[in-house]
Amino acid sequence: MVKATHVLQSPTFKKAVKKLNTNQKQDLDAAIKELMVDPAIGEQKKGDLSFLRVHKFKMNKQLTLLGYSFDDGALVLALLSRCEAVACLGALSPT
Repeated sequence: MVKATHVLQSPTFKKAVKKLNTNQKQDLDAAIKELMVDPAIGEQKKGDLSFLRVHKFKMNKQLTLLGYSFDDGALVLALLSRCEAVACLGALSPT
């Protein structure tokens, strides 16, 4: 098992994090620490998004999706999205 040695953030991810409350950031930090220990826990996407993995976790009791990629020890955080009703169903379906 390969661990992440450093974490990079996309501008989109940074903007999403700025809007979070303190308790939400704590949940996000816990999820990122899990990914650093085992970057393969996220679901690998297929097709055009095959470079992306998605990790599902709870933030304030709501399902949240964290899109990231992992290469050569670098964990690149790309997307952060709350899972809401119909939009979430497409993200959770096996692709």
